[in-house]
Amino acid sequence: MLELKNISFEVPDAKGDKEILRDISLKVEDRRFVVITGPNGGGKSTLAKIIAGIEKPTAGQILLDGEDITGLSITERARKGIGFAFQQPVRFKGIKVIDLLRIASGTQMSVSEACEYLSEVGLCAKDYIQREVNASLSGGELKRIEIATVLARKTRLTVFDEPEAGIDLWSFQNLIRIFETMREHIEDSSIVIISHQERILNIADEIVVLANGKIDRQGSREMILGGLIGTESATDACARLK
Repeated sequence: MLELKNISFEVPDAKGDKEILRDISLKVEDRRFVVITGPNGGGKSTLAKIIAGIEKPTAGQILLDGEDITGLSITERARKGIGFAFQQPVRFKGIKVIDLLRIASGTQMSVSEACEYLSEVGLCAKDYIQREVNASLSGGELKRIEIATVLARKTRLTVFDEPEAGIDLWSFQNLIRIFETMREHIEDSSIVIISHQERILNIADEIVVLANGKIDRQGSREMILGGLIGTESATDACARLK
């Protein structure tokens, strides 16, 4: 279980310190699919980076299975089982997909094992296994390869920061199917997704609404989704919280 206790985050600006997050307390139980949503500028991506260890909170505490990991780096947290998927996946010139999967798993996995992970994310393995992770791949292809590396790592907790960003409709539809499958087969891990896409909200176990740097509301999908969306789009509903 991941637990955030009274997390705050400030950055310096011309007028002094600017508060991005204020007193955030949140628990992500094991085997849960949690979506954090809210208006742009509300602090969602900052919170994701704090969980991953990319940013350090100004105040508060982060616990993983009861262990204080507040001071740990992104590398140290990765060793503890926390994964992070960027809005724009990183391209690696000279590194092939098979190499990336082996690095992610920490093993010299066979080609057949690597192909299984690619198949799980809807990619024809023979077309991708020897491809370089470079500019020749589309945004949607990179997203799916990144998710394959997450599966290969067998993380305890994975954070996806706006996975729908920069991909086309066809790729987005495939992304939803992948997340639906991940949710159905979630075992001893948890997934946190930063998103305001209704189709992603609709498969969440729990929804957390973050606005103006604090939690506006949180609860099960059944409790939150209807009141959040109603007759308007998720994007419009989030914007209205500003």
